[in-house]
Amino acid sequence: MAPADVMELTRAALLLILTVAGPLLIASLITGVVIGLLQALTQVQEMTLTFVPKLLVMGVVFLMCLPMIGQALGQFMTLVSERIIGG
Repeated sequence: MAPADVMELTRAALLLILTVAGPLLIASLITGVVIGLLQALTQVQEMTLTFVPKLLVMGVVFLMCLPMIGQALGQFMTLVSERIIGG
């Protein structure tokens, strides 16, 4: 395998990681900030108050992004299998 192939696969793998994890991390970040602001305003410092909404939001976002994640994983697998067969 040529160094250019390795670089292309590495770039594709990094983009895949961003595609799969990005929406979940952004949703968790936004939820955490909103819950943190609500806790600061109401002065309620309960740990489960941040944990449960984040889990629910991340589950909903994951279900909504599942087709996009599957397509991205399929395209990456196609790229990898083409490199294996072609090399």
